Amino acid sequence: MQIILKSAREIEAMRRAGALAAAIVEKMRQRVCPGISTIALDDLVRIELSKAGAISTLKNLPSPEFPGHCCICVNDEVLHAPPGSRVLHEGDIVTLDVGVLLEGYCGSRALTVPVGSVDAERARLLRVTEQTLAMAIDQMKPGEKWSDIARLIQQNLESNGYNVVREFVGHGIGKALIENPPVPNFYGSDTLRRDFRLRPGMTLTVEPIVLSGSRGIYLMPDGFTVVTEDRTPAAHVRHTVAITGTGVDVLTKLLAEAG
Repeated sequence: MQIILKSAREIEAMRRAGALAAAIVEKMRQRVCPGISTIALDDLVRIELSKAGAISTLKNLPSPEFPGHCCICVNDEVLHAPPGSRVLHEGDIVTLDVGVLLEGYCGSRALTVPVGSVDAERARLLRVTEQTLAMAIDQMKPGEKWSDIARLIQQNLESNGYNVVREFVGHGIGKALIENPPVPNFYGSDTLRRDFRLRPGMTLTVEPIVLSGSRGIYLMPDGFTVVTEDRTPAAHVRHTVAITGTGVDVLTKLLAEAG
Protein backbone atom coordinates (compact mmCIF):
# COMPACT_ATOMS: atom_id res chain seq x y z
CA MET A 1 0.00 0.00 0.00
CA GLN A 2 1.71 3.17 -1.21
CA ILE A 3 1.25 6.11 1.16
CA ILE A 4 2.26 9.55 -0.14
CA LEU A 5 4.17 11.51 2.49
CA LYS A 6 3.89 15.30 2.19
CA SER A 7 6.63 17.89 2.44
CA ALA A 8 6.38 20.88 4.77
CA ARG A 9 5.44 23.03 1.76
CA GLU A 10 2.67 20.67 0.76
CA ILE A 11 1.31 20.54 4.31
CA GLU A 12 1.15 24.34 4.38
CA ALA A 13 -0.80 24.26 1.12
CA MET A 14 -3.15 21.72 2.64
CA ARG A 15 -3.50 23.94 5.71
CA ARG A 16 -4.80 26.74 3.49
CA ALA A 17 -7.31 24.36 1.90
CA GLY A 18 -8.26 22.99 5.30
CA ALA A 19 -8.76 26.42 6.81
CA LEU A 20 -11.06 27.32 3.92
CA ALA A 21 -13.11 24.14 4.41
CA ALA A 22 -13.37 24.87 8.14
CA ALA A 23 -14.39 28.49 7.53
CA ILE A 24 -17.12 27.47 5.10
CA VAL A 25 -18.51 24.87 7.52
CA GLU A 26 -18.54 27.52 10.24
CA LYS A 27 -20.46 29.94 8.01
CA MET A 28 -22.93 27.17 7.23
CA ARG A 29 -23.29 26.39 10.94
CA GLN A 30 -24.13 30.02 11.63
CA ARG A 31 -26.81 29.94 8.93
CA VAL A 32 -28.45 26.71 10.14
CA CYS A 33 -31.91 27.46 11.54
CA PRO A 34 -35.46 26.18 11.23
CA GLY A 35 -36.88 27.06 7.82
CA ILE A 36 -33.65 27.17 5.79
CA SER A 37 -33.34 24.78 2.85
CA THR A 38 -30.33 22.62 2.20
CA ILE A 39 -29.95 24.19 -1.27
CA ALA A 40 -29.64 27.62 0.39
CA LEU A 41 -26.72 26.26 2.42
CA ASP A 42 -25.20 24.81 -0.74
CA ASP A 43 -25.48 28.22 -2.42
CA LEU A 44 -23.42 29.65 0.44
CA VAL A 45 -20.74 27.01 -0.23
CA ARG A 46 -20.75 27.77 -3.95
CA ILE A 47 -20.27 31.51 -3.33
CA GLU A 48 -17.51 31.04 -0.76
CA LEU A 49 -15.61 28.63 -3.00
CA SER A 50 -15.84 31.04 -5.92
CA LYS A 51 -14.59 33.94 -3.80
CA ALA A 52 -11.55 31.89 -2.72
CA GLY A 53 -10.74 30.59 -6.21
CA ALA A 54 -11.41 27.01 -5.06
CA ILE A 55 -13.66 24.22 -6.24
CA SER A 56 -15.60 21.54 -4.42
CA THR A 57 -13.83 18.19 -4.28
CA LEU A 58 -17.21 16.68 -5.22
CA LYS A 59 -16.85 18.31 -8.64
CA ASN A 60 -13.48 16.60 -9.04
CA LEU A 61 -14.78 13.03 -8.66
CA PRO A 62 -15.60 10.54 -11.42
CA SER A 63 -19.16 10.33 -12.75
CA PRO A 64 -21.95 10.33 -11.90
CA GLU A 65 -21.65 14.03 -11.26
CA PHE A 66 -22.80 15.00 -7.77
CA PRO A 67 -25.59 17.62 -7.89
CA GLY A 68 -24.16 20.03 -5.35
CA HIS A 69 -21.08 21.64 -3.84
CA CYS A 70 -21.33 19.89 -0.46
CA CYS A 71 -23.15 17.04 1.28
CA ILE A 72 -25.89 17.93 3.76
CA CYS A 73 -27.32 15.00 5.74
CA VAL A 74 -30.37 15.40 7.98
CA ASN A 75 -31.32 13.11 10.88
CA ASP A 76 -31.18 9.51 9.58
CA GLU A 77 -29.08 10.41 6.54
CA VAL A 78 -25.57 9.12 7.15
CA LEU A 79 -23.50 10.28 4.17
CA HIS A 80 -23.48 11.90 0.73
CA ALA A 81 -26.96 13.48 0.69
CA PRO A 82 -27.20 16.07 -2.12
CA PRO A 83 -28.61 19.51 -1.24
CA GLY A 84 -32.10 20.29 -2.49
CA SER A 85 -35.45 21.70 -1.51
CA ARG A 86 -35.58 19.98 1.89
CA VAL A 87 -36.23 22.46 4.71
CA LEU A 88 -34.67 22.08 8.15
CA HIS A 89 -36.95 21.92 11.19
CA GLU A 90 -36.55 22.62 14.89
CA GLY A 91 -35.06 19.55 16.56
CA ASP A 92 -33.31 18.18 13.47
CA ILE A 93 -29.61 17.44 13.40
CA VAL A 94 -27.71 18.17 10.19
CA THR A 95 -24.24 17.17 8.98
CA LEU A 96 -22.37 19.85 7.04
CA ASP A 97 -19.74 18.13 4.90
CA VAL A 98 -17.37 20.29 2.81
CA GLY A 99 -14.32 19.37 0.76
CA VAL A 100 -12.29 21.94 -1.14
CA LEU A 101 -9.57 21.84 -3.76
CA LEU A 102 -7.43 24.98 -3.47
CA GLU A 103 -4.20 25.57 -5.38
CA GLY A 104 -3.92 21.87 -6.15
CA TYR A 105 -4.46 20.51 -2.63
CA CYS A 106 -7.50 19.25 -0.75
CA GLY A 107 -8.98 19.94 2.67
CA SER A 108 -12.06 18.29 4.13
CA ARG A 109 -14.18 19.09 7.19
CA ALA A 110 -17.51 17.74 8.45
CA LEU A 111 -19.58 18.59 11.52
CA THR A 112 -23.03 17.56 12.75
CA VAL A 113 -24.93 20.40 14.41
CA PRO A 114 -28.37 20.92 15.98
CA VAL A 115 -31.16 22.84 14.29
CA GLY A 116 -32.49 25.04 17.08
CA SER A 117 -33.11 23.05 20.26
CA VAL A 118 -32.76 19.27 20.10
CA ASP A 119 -33.78 16.58 22.54
CA ALA A 120 -31.33 15.14 25.07
CA GLU A 121 -30.70 11.97 23.05
CA ARG A 122 -29.63 13.86 19.94
CA ALA A 123 -27.56 16.33 21.96
CA ARG A 124 -25.73 13.39 23.56
CA LEU A 125 -25.09 11.80 20.15
CA LEU A 126 -23.45 15.01 18.91
CA ARG A 127 -21.42 15.42 22.08
CA VAL A 128 -20.07 11.85 22.15
CA THR A 129 -19.25 11.93 18.43
CA GLU A 130 -17.17 15.11 18.80
CA GLN A 131 -15.50 13.81 21.96
CA THR A 132 -14.54 10.62 20.12
CA LEU A 133 -12.88 12.55 17.29
CA ALA A 134 -10.98 14.68 19.80
CA MET A 135 -9.86 11.55 21.69
CA ALA A 136 -8.62 9.90 18.47
CA ILE A 137 -6.64 12.97 17.43
CA ASP A 138 -5.13 13.22 20.91
CA GLN A 139 -3.73 9.68 20.52
CA MET A 140 -2.04 10.32 17.18
CA LYS A 141 1.76 10.49 17.13
CA PRO A 142 4.58 8.93 15.10
CA GLY A 143 4.96 5.20 15.63
CA GLU A 144 1.40 4.55 16.79
CA LYS A 145 -0.46 1.79 14.98
CA TRP A 146 -3.73 3.01 13.53
CA SER A 147 -5.47 -0.21 14.64
CA ASP A 148 -4.89 0.75 18.27
CA ILE A 149 -6.55 4.13 17.73
CA ALA A 150 -9.38 2.54 15.73
CA ARG A 151 -10.03 0.16 18.63
CA LEU A 152 -10.28 3.10 21.04
CA ILE A 153 -12.75 4.85 18.72
CA GLN A 154 -14.95 1.77 18.51
CA GLN A 155 -14.75 1.04 22.23
CA ASN A 156 -15.66 4.61 23.17
CA LEU A 157 -18.66 4.70 20.86
CA GLU A 158 -19.95 1.25 21.77
CA SER A 159 -19.52 1.89 25.49
CA ASN A 160 -21.84 4.86 25.01
CA GLY A 161 -24.45 2.69 23.30
CA TYR A 162 -23.68 3.66 19.69
CA ASN A 163 -22.58 1.80 16.58
CA VAL A 164 -19.85 2.80 14.14
CA VAL A 165 -20.18 2.61 10.37
CA ARG A 166 -17.86 0.05 8.79
CA GLU A 167 -18.72 0.46 5.11
CA PHE A 168 -17.18 3.97 4.93
CA VAL A 169 -13.91 5.07 6.52
CA GLY A 170 -11.46 7.92 6.61
CA HIS A 171 -8.52 7.98 4.23
CA GLY A 172 -5.35 9.64 3.12
CA ILE A 173 -5.76 13.01 1.44
CA GLY A 174 -3.53 15.38 -0.53
CA LYS A 175 -3.62 16.36 -4.18
CA ALA A 176 -6.50 13.88 -4.43
CA LEU A 177 -9.45 13.78 -2.06
CA ILE A 178 -8.97 10.05 -1.45
CA GLU A 179 -5.50 8.52 -1.13
CA ASN A 180 -4.04 5.57 0.77
CA PRO A 181 -4.29 4.51 3.51
CA PRO A 182 -7.85 3.65 4.53
CA VAL A 183 -8.46 5.02 8.05
CA PRO A 184 -11.19 2.91 9.71
CA ASN A 185 -13.01 3.69 12.94
CA PHE A 186 -13.27 0.07 14.09
CA TYR A 187 -11.01 -2.84 15.01
CA GLY A 188 -11.12 -6.17 13.20
CA SER A 189 -9.39 -8.46 10.75
CA ASP A 190 -9.71 -6.01 7.85
CA THR A 191 -8.28 -3.18 9.96
CA LEU A 192 -5.34 -5.38 10.97
CA ARG A 193 -4.76 -6.58 7.41
CA ARG A 194 -4.34 -3.00 6.20
CA ASP A 195 -2.82 -1.63 9.39
CA PHE A 196 -0.14 1.07 9.30
CA ARG A 197 2.03 3.06 11.67
CA LEU A 198 1.75 6.83 11.74
CA ARG A 199 4.72 8.61 10.15
CA PRO A 200 5.63 12.29 9.80
CA GLY A 201 4.28 13.63 6.52
CA MET A 202 1.13 11.51 6.50
CA THR A 203 -2.02 13.52 5.85
CA LEU A 204 -5.29 11.84 6.77
CA THR A 205 -8.97 12.42 7.35
CA VAL A 206 -10.14 11.17 10.73
CA GLU A 207 -13.91 10.85 10.75
CA PRO A 208 -16.07 8.82 13.13
CA ILE A 209 -19.44 8.06 11.49
CA VAL A 210 -21.80 7.21 14.33
CA LEU A 211 -25.19 5.48 14.41
CA SER A 212 -27.54 5.92 17.35
CA GLY A 213 -29.41 2.73 16.44
CA SER A 214 -28.51 -0.52 14.71
CA ARG A 215 -25.51 -0.89 12.41
CA GLY A 216 -27.49 -1.34 9.20
CA ILE A 217 -27.29 1.29 6.45
CA TYR A 218 -28.46 1.34 2.84
CA LEU A 219 -28.22 3.41 -0.32
CA MET A 220 -31.26 5.41 -1.42
CA PRO A 221 -32.53 5.30 -5.03
CA ASP A 222 -30.86 8.64 -5.84
CA GLY A 223 -27.58 6.71 -5.93
CA PHE A 224 -25.89 9.06 -3.45
CA THR A 225 -27.65 9.25 -0.08
CA VAL A 226 -26.84 6.63 2.56
CA VAL A 227 -29.39 6.31 5.40
CA THR A 228 -29.76 4.25 8.56
CA GLU A 229 -31.74 1.07 8.07
CA ASP A 230 -33.84 1.68 11.19
CA ARG A 231 -34.19 5.41 10.40
CA THR A 232 -32.55 6.48 13.67
CA PRO A 233 -30.28 9.57 13.73
CA ALA A 234 -26.62 9.49 12.70
CA ALA A 235 -23.72 11.89 13.25
CA HIS A 236 -20.44 12.44 11.40
CA VAL A 237 -17.44 14.62 12.22
CA ARG A 238 -14.18 14.97 10.31
CA HIS A 239 -10.87 16.76 10.56
CA THR A 240 -7.99 16.72 8.09
CA VAL A 241 -4.72 16.19 9.97
CA ALA A 242 -0.98 15.91 9.32
CA ILE A 243 1.40 13.76 11.35
CA THR A 244 4.40 15.75 12.58
CA GLY A 245 7.69 14.68 14.12
CA THR A 246 6.14 14.82 17.59
CA GLY A 247 2.39 14.52 17.21
CA VAL A 248 -0.43 15.71 15.01
CA ASP A 249 -1.37 19.00 13.36
CA VAL A 250 -5.07 19.64 12.69
CA LEU A 251 -5.23 21.32 9.27
CA THR A 252 -8.96 22.08 9.34
CA LYS A 253 -8.86 24.55 12.19
CA LEU A 254 -10.45 27.96 11.89
CA LEU A 255 -7.79 30.65 11.63
CA ALA A 256 -8.76 31.99 15.08
CA GLU A 257 -8.25 28.51 16.55
CA ALA A 258 -4.95 28.04 14.73
CA GLY A 259 -3.65 31.45 15.75
